[in-house]
Amino acid sequence: MSVLVVYYSFTGTCRRVAQDLCAQMSWPVGEIIETVPGRGTLRCVLDSVLRRRPAIAYRGPAPHGFDTVVLVSPVWLYRLAGPMRSFVKANTAGLRQTAVVSVMGQRGGLNAAAEIGASLPRAPVFSTTVMAREVEDGSHASRLRAFAKAVAAASDDVPPLRPSELSPAIA
Repeated sequence: MSVLVVYYSFTGTCRRVAQDLCAQMSWPVGEIIETVPGRGTLRCVLDSVLRRRPAIAYRGPAPHGFDTVVLVSPVWLYRLAGPMRSFVKANTAGLRQTAVVSVMGQRGGLNAAAEIGASLPRAPVFSTTVMAREVEDGSHASRLRAFAKAVAAASDDVPPLRPSELSPAIA
């Protein structure tokens, strides 16, 4: 299975997580960059709160050529960062299978993964959250390694697991 890691990083923390994943597994990496220069923190927070999709550029391999794309994104005010929202929207057709790493200060990582899942025809096969302070002190490494191994071992023909009460086959 071929895996690509795509990240957006405002402060550099998500970049470090993406680089750690790629170093462990020798996966290629792509970066999302905002095209409007000089955007400050307030503007980024407003993009998240209002669910806006700012203009972006993507530097990396085309995601449609990979079986799985691991999306690494910050969480701002319990929501997905705007530039990652823009990337997901622009590449919906090319994202066959996704996995999500949400990097957060305290909370909201599950909300970001859910937003990605709601934007795509297929829910992410795996998602995990990492605290920014864990990245700073390196304590995220073992959980990230387990996540990477799970993504690598995932079979492309296995649908993501969902609670049985949400499954139409059970009803």
